[in-house]
Amino acid sequence: MRRDSIFYQLFQQYPGLLFELLANPPINADAYRFDSVAVKEPKFEIDGVFLPPENEGVGVVYFCEVQFQKDERLYERVFAESSLYFYRNRDRFSDWQVTIIYPSRTIEQRDIYPHRSLLNGGQVHRIYLDELGNIRQLPLWVALMVLTTVNEEQMPEEARYLLTRTREESSSSSRVIIEMIMTIMVYRFEQLSPKEIELMLGITLKETRVYQEIKEEGRQEGRQEGRQEGRQEGRQEEAANLIIRILAKRFGELSNEIRGSISGLSLPVLEDLSEALLDFTSLADLEAWLVTK
Repeated sequence: MRRDSIFYQLFQQYPGLLFELLANPPINADAYRFDSVAVKEPKFEIDGVFLPPENEGVGVVYFCEVQFQKDERLYERVFAESSLYFYRNRDRFSDWQVTIIYPSRTIEQRDIYPHRSLLNGGQVHRIYLDELGNIRQLPLWVALMVLTTVNEEQMPEEARYLLTRTREESSSSSRVIIEMIMTIMVYRFEQLSPKEIELMLGITLKETRVYQEIKEEGRQEGRQEGRQEGRQEGRQEEAANLIIRILAKRFGELSNEIRGSISGLSLPVLEDLSEALLDFTSLADLEAWLVTK
C-alpha cells in the first residue's frame, strides 16, 4: 500500500489533521499550511512541514514523519533534518516540534537512548495508530489514517461504516473524505478493479464526484440562452478537469494530447467516460476509448 501518497493527500486536504493528534495544538492550528520540502547540502527530504501563518509573526514549525517501515536510524535522520531546516530558517520560527506517526510500537527503532532527552521532553510526539482507540469513535480525518492499518478482512466493513458516517455528518469536506476512503481502498486492494471495489463498498464513482451534482442541477426556466450556455460550459470544464485529475492519479501524468482530447468532450460524453474509466487498467484502454469518440 502506497501510504506515503495517502498521508500526503490527507495532510494536503486537511492540514489540521496533524494537530488533532496532539494534546496541546497551537491556538492558530487552523491557519497552518502544509508543505513538503528538501534541504540541500546535505540532501534531506522532509515528509511534511506545517508552517505557521506568515502574517502572525514568528511561530512554531511542526515537522511530521510517517513511518511504516523499520528504520534503525530514523531518529538520527529526522532530528538532523529538522534541526538543519530550523537553523537555516531561524528568523522565521520561534521553536520547532516533531510528530512521528507509526502504525504500532513494533516499527519504532530499538536504540533510542541517545535521543532520550528529546523523546522524553515535550518537543517530540510519537503517535501509534493502533493505540488511538476504536476507529468508529475517532474524528473522521483521524479515522482515515487508522483505516490504512486495518487488516484486509475488516477493512471493507470499516470503510462502509466510515462512508455511512460521512454522509450522516454532512459537511463541506464530505466529498473529499469519501474520495480519500476510495483511494485508500484502491491502494490496499490493488488486485481488484475500481468497479469491484465500488461493489464491495456499495458506492459508485458518481457519488464521490461532482457529476451527480451536475446532473441534478437543472436549468432554471426563464434564464437567457447565453447564460445557460455559459453555465453548461462551466460544468463541462469542471467535469473534464476532474476526470483528468482522476486519470493522472491512476496512471501518472497525461500527455497534452490526451488532456486536450478529454477537454474537448461534451458533458454527456464526459459522464460516459466517468463510468468507463472504472474498467480501465492502463492508458491504452483510455486511448482506445477516446478513439471511438
